[in-house]
Amino acid sequence: MLNDPGRDTTPVVVAARRTPIATAGRGLATCPPDHLAAAAVRAAIDDLSGDLPAVDDVILGSSRGPGGALGRLAALRAGLGHDVPGMTVDRQCAAGLEAVTTAAALVASGQAVVVVAGGSESASQAPPGRAPFAPVDVGDPDMGVAAETVAREAGVARERQDAYAARSHARALAARAAGRFDDEIVPVAAVQIDDRPRALTTDRLARLRPAFVDGGTVTAGNSCGVSDGAAAVVVVPEWLRAEREWPGLRVVSVGRAGVDPNRCGLGIVPASTQALQRAGLSTDDMGAVEMVEAFAGQVLACADSLGVDERRLCPDGGALALGHPWGASGAVLVVRLFSRLVRQCDLDPSTPYGLAAVAAGGGQGVALVVKPVGPQP
Repeated sequence: MLNDPGRDTTPVVVAARRTPIATAGRGLATCPPDHLAAAAVRAAIDDLSGDLPAVDDVILGSSRGPGGALGRLAALRAGLGHDVPGMTVDRQCAAGLEAVTTAAALVASGQAVVVVAGGSESASQAPPGRAPFAPVDVGDPDMGVAAETVAREAGVARERQDAYAARSHARALAARAAGRFDDEIVPVAAVQIDDRPRALTTDRLARLRPAFVDGGTVTAGNSCGVSDGAAAVVVVPEWLRAEREWPGLRVVSVGRAGVDPNRCGLGIVPASTQALQRAGLSTDDMGAVEMVEAFAGQVLACADSLGVDERRLCPDGGALALGHPWGASGAVLVVRLFSRLVRQCDLDPSTPYGLAAVAAGGGQGVALVVKPVGPQP
């Protein structure tokens, strides 16, 4: 289905769902990534109550899946029919968010009207080891080692990292107890909730040893969990959103950038700066900020560089508490923004924008600025 060139083709996210996020080897360990993705895709489509035109494409991100055409597999498994194509993108941990921005570009250009986008990852079923993020002569450190470099150079102390991690878990537990995740999660394989958040204290975290570098500050407690999960959103043009009177998140701008692979966690900074500059906005205009919390030291370094108060980050907890299903995590951020800004209307009118940002292996970053539109529930 092609867009009418005389109509407003500004892309808008009008539905957003995710699976529970499960620690690798636990509740979702037997679910291949296409099964996880199909559950999220089907749920996002069904949220629109049969009022959605035919899907033009399915675009899904994956980082270390076992191979195969994830987008196409998930489209077929979700029952979308043989005539709906599917594509898989890989920008490592930013793959899910890149899938959403690619969908937005297709809609904005008039090449599609309805695109389902997101990401899926089964760390439980991922091949052992990892492929290179960058050439060895450029620098190809493991993510934990790179996080140590970022935290050290940014002066983010161990105590601050542990305090932030404990707060992420506390926020996630509070959000789960309050039902703030209920409407975004589709149960899979009898798993209904995220299994990683737990009650932590800074004293308990302080007892953990450095996980990656002797004498370092990055530990298992202030790092994200290796996880399984998927997320999907539906992207349509503004004319269709207005016609159907759906609430949604308008895509305002996108940023993509590269950084030194040895400091890959800093990719959030130039990508976010680029997205904000393209929108003519600043971090002060952002009423909601969601970043993938791969490591406490890394995300705090990014927040400091961008001038974002750490207390504003991920108010319902982030990847430190919920887990990090690599290729899906960027799409999870969009689901979280949709829940906060559309489902729950958790927004100050004076700062009516949201920012999602993620860093990726090899030294990359992707960021997305959105704004709620349409009738509010």
